[in-house]
Amino acid sequence: MPLHYARRLTGRRRSASANRQLGLVLAFVAGATNAGGFLAVHQYTSHMTGIVSAMADHLALGEFRAYLGGFGALLSFIAGSACSAILVNLGRRRRLHSEFALPLVLEALLLLGFGALGERLARIPGLFVPLTVMLLSFIMGLQNALITKLSHAEIRTTHITGLVTDLGIELGRLVYWNSPRAADLPPVRANRERLGLLLGLAVSFFGGGVAGALGFKSIGYYATLPLALLLVTLASVPTLDDLSRLARGRRH
Repeated sequence: MPLHYARRLTGRRRSASANRQLGLVLAFVAGATNAGGFLAVHQYTSHMTGIVSAMADHLALGEFRAYLGGFGALLSFIAGSACSAILVNLGRRRRLHSEFALPLVLEALLLLGFGALGERLARIPGLFVPLTVMLLSFIMGLQNALITKLSHAEIRTTHITGLVTDLGIELGRLVYWNSPRAADLPPVRANRERLGLLLGLAVSFFGGGVAGALGFKSIGYYATLPLALLLVTLASVPTLDDLSRLARGRRH
């Protein structure tokens, strides 16, 4: 990957084009992690709507153990989101080039740990759920908060409910017939650029899901290692820029 491209993709200076391209990559990673993780922990760890709904069902039915399991996953997702916000704001206050790369580095390390130690982690009890569930939920929260802050809430990558809703809205605008009788009113027009982005994110998430499921089926937990490598590659240039600046500062 060319250095200037990686720097533009995950660096501090943002552009709409870089946000879209990074969003597509992260949607693939999220789809792969979510689908492959389901085969590992038998639970989708980015779907907080379903988890909270299931918590309500379990509580109403008196299934408190299952309720606490959902609660543990929910808290882990929130903790991941909070951690991402802390890292981004820390990088912003210190004017780091890796302001947005730091959460990606952490996500890569966590995916690396999940891939290398997954079977052992599955036997370790976490907060009402196995540590693997907590780890994947934390990762999903971390990534979703990052892309939300980076794109000013225009792009989401770890779940597609809102994405598909927006896609339907834009499709409705696209096929809407502007009657000549309403010529005095503003015409209804679809944002074709946004429509393409939403469709690309949905396809990328689905493609990642297929790749993650096939990868886990073939090589188990190690399927997350290529995802970790991809994230490290994306985040490496801004991170190295900061390390180089730190080294120069110490010499002077």
